[in-house]
Amino acid sequence: MKDPLKTGFTDRLTAAAEAKKAMLARMKPKPTVSDPNFVDRATRKAEELAAKRALHEAEKEKARQESEARKALEAEAARQAEEAALEAKRGERKERKALSKAEQKAKRDARYAARKARN
Repeated sequence: MKDPLKTGFTDRLTAAAEAKKAMLARMKPKPTVSDPNFVDRATRKAEELAAKRALHEAEKEKARQESEARKALEAEAARQAEEAALEAKRGERKERKALSKAEQKAKRDARYAARKARN
């Protein structure tokens, strides 16, 4: 008659081998499930560095624009001051010419008056 539990020697050997395989499978490291949104340290650091560089470049550009604007204002102020000085010189020259013309006219009138007095 056959054994209903099938506890023959070969059956016990295969059962032991399967149990051993199962135990080894439990001890084997399981594959990890990585987070799809995970950013590794190097990538994160590179992104931070890029952000810092962009910020630094923006500040540098802003400072350069402010410097250019300040230089333009200074140049405009210098040009206006030069123009004002030139205008003052022109005014002085006109005044001197007017005075010399008045002096010449006074001398001429004095000569004419002297001639009339002699005649």
